[in-house]
Amino acid sequence: MKKKYRIKKNDEFQEVFKKGKSVANRQFVLYVLDKPEQPYFRIGLSVSKKIGKAVVRNRVKRYIRQVFQEERDRVQVGKDYVIIARVPVATMEYEEVRKSLVHVLRRANAFY
Repeated sequence: MKKKYRIKKNDEFQEVFKKGKSVANRQFVLYVLDKPEQPYFRIGLSVSKKIGKAVVRNRVKRYIRQVFQEERDRVQVGKDYVIIARVPVATMEYEEVRKSLVHVLRRANAFY
């Protein structure tokens, strides 16, 4: 995933948290902020140390990025998405992560 599609700066995260809408399920919290002037979507990931050690956290982040990569044609552009992973994600396989993340994206009306 290219750098321009990622949210990295704390100010950008805080803007999404304050102004965006949130949707959640047991595994993820998703914040969505409209950015109509932006011709693409961006994602920010938050995987805390409660999830596990670095290897586990990095695997979870890879899984989330892969889901967005596969679903990029369906995900609405002009929005910023911040995904917060919850503890149950640590023990899940890729297909379970995918199913759960697609569920939360559907609930947030993030698909075309």
